[in-house]
Amino acid sequence: MKIVIKNITLFNPYQNLNKKADLLIIDGTITKIGSISAGESEGARVFEFDNKICTPGLFDMHVHLREPGREDEETVITGSNSAAAGGFTGIACMPNTTPAIDSAEVVNFIKQKAKLHLVDVFPVGAASCGRKGESLSPMAELFEAGVVGFSDDGSVIKSAKLLRFALEYAGMYNLPVIEHCEDESLAGGAMNEGFTSTFLGLPAMPSVAEDLIVMRDIILSEYTGSKIHIAHISTKNAVEMVRLAKQKGIKVTSEVTPHHFTLTEEALKSYDTNTKMNPPLRTKDDVEAILEGLKDGTIDIIASDHAPHSIEEKEMEFVDAPNGIVGLETELGLALSELLHKKVLSLEQIIEKMAINPRKILNLPVPQIREGELANLTFIDPDQIWTVDVKSFKSKSKNSPFDKRLLTGKALAVINKKQMYFEDKFFDI
Repeated sequence: MKIVIKNITLFNPYQNLNKKADLLIIDGTITKIGSISAGESEGARVFEFDNKICTPGLFDMHVHLREPGREDEETVITGSNSAAAGGFTGIACMPNTTPAIDSAEVVNFIKQKAKLHLVDVFPVGAASCGRKGESLSPMAELFEAGVVGFSDDGSVIKSAKLLRFALEYAGMYNLPVIEHCEDESLAGGAMNEGFTSTFLGLPAMPSVAEDLIVMRDIILSEYTGSKIHIAHISTKNAVEMVRLAKQKGIKVTSEVTPHHFTLTEEALKSYDTNTKMNPPLRTKDDVEAILEGLKDGTIDIIASDHAPHSIEEKEMEFVDAPNGIVGLETELGLALSELLHKKVLSLEQIIEKMAINPRKILNLPVPQIREGELANLTFIDPDQIWTVDVKSFKSKSKNSPFDKRLLTGKALAVINKKQMYFEDKFFDI
């Protein structure tokens, strides 16, 4: 199979690459970069991508696939379909499944399910058995099975003692511990604590619940010399603590979700359960601190925290509804709309945070746009204006607060593993 991509801007900050050219891809391999002649195009499927951008395949390191256990909400395949539609060629899936990803059997089950799909799926292993926070998971077994990190995501690693051991063992394999930062003794509310929660009459959780665990984790990362990754950071104080830790040379990285840099707690005035998430939407001051953290590199990653839930679950009373939203198919559009077009970040910074840094943190190779390389690419139209329609999502679940939102910037296609996704179809190349 042979395809030609015409008039595309090749953009990869990891290679210092930024130039306009044609791409010839044969049997999934980048065969030529440059002007492609009519003879070389003979028999090829030709795509005219003038004024569009080709980047390394995007990677989301915080995705919930729900399988095994809640296949009614999402599966490995439907989640991967959603990732491809959003412009991602790789994802890391979190361990809060049933059973948890705390054995080689579950890791191998997920990898086998994803084996033939265009999207690379990398499991994150549970840090504790069953994510119960009582004893360490078999981390050596999980590493050998191929996990790319350890986490009890959905729950905090419950004790400092257990976190210390998890960091020490993860450090043996140079893998990060990915932490859901929430002091459970202060948690349990339905939204951020403050004036708005009082006005709405909703039980609340204070931002200090996150800050306390971020502080604990940074101290233990420094003590053990191991890597800690702060998932879905959401508070002003947490951002500042990570900034200071990085200045001290502590091995801490962090990520933020699009909903935490685009929405505030004011969105909950609708009582729409699709605005209920954990960590909760915060204040305008927190959002401004997050934007500053994105700009100065304190926040390394943009990730979706893609959390599918069924319609029936999300239609409960606000207090009883589960936390979380789907995000794979709106993530790039929100990043381009709110960060690139509002001149918060450059395109280079966005690609670093959505393609390069996630792989670096997880010790995965960064795709190269180079002749002879197997194509792992995302094609982006940064100026395409489109309206979010949850009914068209490839995810099994539709729980998003961004339905009907107008966005600027969209993924056009992805290529990986000798497959292409374009115009809602997968085909071999």
